[in-house]
Amino acid sequence: MYEPQDLETDAPVRSSTIRVHPPEDFEGMRRAGRLVAEALDMIAPHVKPGVTTGEIDDLIREFTLDNGGLPACLGYKGYEKTVCTSINHVVCHGIPGDRVLKDGDIVNIDHTVIVDGWHGDSSRMYAVGEINTRARKLVDVTYEALELGLKQVKPGNTFGDIGFAIQKFVESHRMSVVRDFCGHGIGRVFHDSPNVLHFGRKGEGAVLKAGMFFTVEPMVNLGKPQVKVLSDGWTAVTRDKSLSAQCEHTVGVTEDGVEIFTASPAGLFRPN
Repeated sequence: MYEPQDLETDAPVRSSTIRVHPPEDFEGMRRAGRLVAEALDMIAPHVKPGVTTGEIDDLIREFTLDNGGLPACLGYKGYEKTVCTSINHVVCHGIPGDRVLKDGDIVNIDHTVIVDGWHGDSSRMYAVGEINTRARKLVDVTYEALELGLKQVKPGNTFGDIGFAIQKFVESHRMSVVRDFCGHGIGRVFHDSPNVLHFGRKGEGAVLKAGMFFTVEPMVNLGKPQVKVLSDGWTAVTRDKSLSAQCEHTVGVTEDGVEIFTASPAGLFRPN
């Protein structure tokens, strides 16, 4: 299949159609997915009160480079950090810096690596010290919603089936799914077709086929779904200042289901 190229770099660019990859491409995605998962495993003991988000960023960047990967976000559209650190009411794209983590915070760390041209993209929630009951419930619902969405990933189902499963579960707990951001196709291109919505109707959208690679990354708010982007052009926060949580896997559709490329080797993907 023809793969569009950036004329200046020879790198693949976003396709107007959903790519269907041959079986041999799965191995590249496994390597990239494993490295990003290992980086997020490594950082877990460092996410504690008194640590800055900038220190977390430095540790993950060094780990990624030391283990043969490249940080995909560093320099992406002018972004100057390796990861995104989204704390409490920050929905996504929080910029690491001098912010000190405090007891009771919840923080999403979102990281993408490139290994031999393939992208692995994942994010997790981390509890800083002791978190309250409402925060714990939000985090638990977000992870369970992701798991329900992933159960819909198999040939013959649609992207709408994924979104419907996530939305139905989240709203049953009187929480809301963010509409402004979504998952995406991935592979040799960081953000490829299709957009993967975390809400929708059964049977709608493109039909899943073996060989499709994409992310599923629901963002869930304790309050209303509306968000706004701050003046830095990146940081998205809840308009009502309610807590927000997110978790993300990069997956591939197999002949009979789904392969999760970013599964945690240490079993740490879902926090206790």
